Amino acid sequence: MTRIQKYVAATAVAVALVGAPAVSYAASQGKAASGTHQRVTEAKAAVARAAAKKTPTARIVAPGEHVKVPGGAEIWLTEEGKHWTTPENPEPQFRSVVDGNIDLTRPAVSLQTEGVNGHYFLSGLYYGGKGTASRVTVETKAGTVHGKLLELAGKPGWGVWYATAEVPTTDDKGGLDYVENVTVRTTTGKVYAQLKLN
Repeated sequence: MTRIQKYVAATAVAVALVGAPAVSYAASQGKAASGTHQRVTEAKAAVARAAAKKTPTARIVAPGEHVKVPGGAEIWLTEEGKHWTTPENPEPQFRSVVDGNIDLTRPAVSLQTEGVNGHYFLSGLYYGGKGTASRVTVETKAGTVHGKLLELAGKPGWGVWYATAEVPTTDDKGGLDYVENVTVRTTTGKVYAQLKLN
């Protein structure tokens, strides 16, 4: 082997040795980047799970358990549907979920309004949506009202929402014209079911 060939061979070995740690370093950097990405993904998933636990869901009630509503109304659920009374109308009223008048497989919201001690008592059924019902908002001529949800245990596919609202001084047409829409949303913020009136 000539002196030039020995020099080229020695240089090639030196370059290979110098390049080897860089290749090894790049490979370990790739593993670190992959591990960091996995840890970030796991952390995001943990935050999402914690947020889901804090997201409100419907209050689970026993059949026949009376829930008092501010203003004096009371609501209770049975397997047949929604029952309620108000101070002005103490005879129990009823909205059935089993009489064939509603289709529990299609998302919908119903609405009943009554005057109770100078307020509107707003309530209704919600049913047929996908996901877990979390909250209800009622858009009125006077602004947005946030209500509450009730369900029986065992995921019956329906529940009851309710809220109270101030009667605006300009409202002379009654409760149904006062409400513009009712929206029930899931724990992920998607629309579970909605009623649009205006």
